[in-house]
Amino acid sequence: MFGKIVFASLLATAGTAVFAQAATPGVDQRQASQERRIQQGVDSGALTAREARRLEAGQDRVERMEGRAKADGVVTRQERARLHQAQDVQSRRIARQKHDRQHDFNRDGRTDRPRRR
Repeated sequence: MFGKIVFASLLATAGTAVFAQAATPGVDQRQASQERRIQQGVDSGALTAREARRLEAGQDRVERMEGRAKADGVVTRQERARLHQAQDVQSRRIARQKHDRQHDFNRDGRTDRPRRR
């Protein structure tokens, strides 16, 4: 009898953990997309190493927010809205940094001089 109660308790706990991890698929997908955008910027030279580090730190901040939202097993509408707002801010930062005048086209780790037009 005691074994069945413990087993049922473990199943319930595991189910909650799985639900908590799957509670924000849109947020997770967007995080992956933004990380790909950062990597593409590094690969193309549109982002310097320093810019990329700062953007990655911002992505980490959003991931920590998501972890705190998932901690109790339920992501409320308000928590989801805050996550989306934080991702909007990060998205704008990525776009701004990718299109500024700082580049590392030759990928030597130093900022290239702005090109004269």
